[in-house]
Amino acid sequence: MTLEELRDQIDVLDRQLVELLSERARAALMIGHLKVATSLPVYEPAREKIIYANVRAANKGPLPDIELTHIYERIIDVMRNVQKEEIAPKTELADAGTKLDSEVND
Repeated sequence: MTLEELRDQIDVLDRQLVELLSERARAALMIGHLKVATSLPVYEPAREKIIYANVRAANKGPLPDIELTHIYERIIDVMRNVQKEEIAPKTELADAGTKLDSEVND
């Protein structure tokens, strides 16, 4: 393949990644709303460990597991911030004494 063809392939893959990340964010928002509605904590370190294990198990390379884990750490951090921005203002208006901010930022 030529350099241009490889770059075109990367452009297509990037668009697919954007759509998948948006889909993941929508699911994370729905989960956040369910957690707030059922008084469950937003931050769940045990769940994050499961996600990292799942990602490493699915990894067939060439990215090393540690690098893929770093990428997912950032993805999860961003998803928590999305939840905070979407849910926190509504929750704070309803109940100014919630722990959502501290749980989301842990």
